[in-house]
Amino acid sequence: MLNISSIYDPSYNTTFDLAILYSIIALFLLSLFSLCFVFHLLFKSQNSHHLQSFNSLWSVRFLLVFIITLWGLNEFFRLPLFRKQHLYPFFPSLTLSQQESLCKVHVVLSLGLLEPGFLVILLFLMNISIKRKTPRGTWVHAFLWSACIPILTIQFVFVFTSMVKMPSIFHRSSVVFKNNFGVEIVMCTYPLISCIIFGAFGVWYTLFFFLSCFKVVTLAINKGLRARIYSLAFVVMVMLPLEILFLVLSAFWRPEETIYGAFSFLVFFTTLAIAAVGEGIMIIRPIIDSLAAGGTTSLFPQKQEAGQRYLSVIIQS
Repeated sequence: MLNISSIYDPSYNTTFDLAILYSIIALFLLSLFSLCFVFHLLFKSQNSHHLQSFNSLWSVRFLLVFIITLWGLNEFFRLPLFRKQHLYPFFPSLTLSQQESLCKVHVVLSLGLLEPGFLVILLFLMNISIKRKTPRGTWVHAFLWSACIPILTIQFVFVFTSMVKMPSIFHRSSVVFKNNFGVEIVMCTYPLISCIIFGAFGVWYTLFFFLSCFKVVTLAINKGLRARIYSLAFVVMVMLPLEILFLVLSAFWRPEETIYGAFSFLVFFTTLAIAAVGEGIMIIRPIIDSLAAGGTTSLFPQKQEAGQRYLSVIIQS
């Protein structure tokens, strides 16, 4: 257990960090719940043709939960109160410079791999829901990982190298803060250049996600399915721009200031909302429906000029 009293420092407001800490624990419980559903459906599908069709991309749903869980762990290690109690005791010889490098790793993983990763998977599941054929799992995983390579590479180059001289606010990924006891603490921040890069990705992503939702909604004939699509689209297209806004605003304050803590929490909360709603709509609810109906709820009829075919809706993945 995390001993809050042992790391409490009156010069630093830990309220937002504690809120993030408990929110991550709740996310882990939701992810564990999602994994239970994924593997339960995997075992049930061994004896059901309909469930086998629905469960053809179970590994993608597993990957979604896995990346969201890694994102939560990455946020854990960003928190000073967590690092001091659970990381530094195992590495007592870490210098300030090495701790600053860990903050850079956090930025690259968070804004360059993990969050773009689960966003790309959500977009993929949305797009694949209106395809005739389900692609092979190996190809899917290769595509999903390769889709994150460009932004991961760009984030790595700008965070770990100084190719272009810019004001410190653009590349500052950490701040050394001295508390009331004279102890120097490294606190992680988001470099403005990383926020801008992620913002560019967010603009591209929001556009493609909107187009995908529009295509799926035009094919869906079930009001309940439409409601799920609208809910997911609303959360993504509202929370993602807000996250980018809060990221940019947080770059203009120092981590020891209360307003930075507020912006940092809002950045976390907007991402958490997308992740939690994504798990609920893309994993938990469709699996429940499929198990209840023997797998047939993953399909709905759609007439076309060439005749009638069946199209997968958002819960087919």
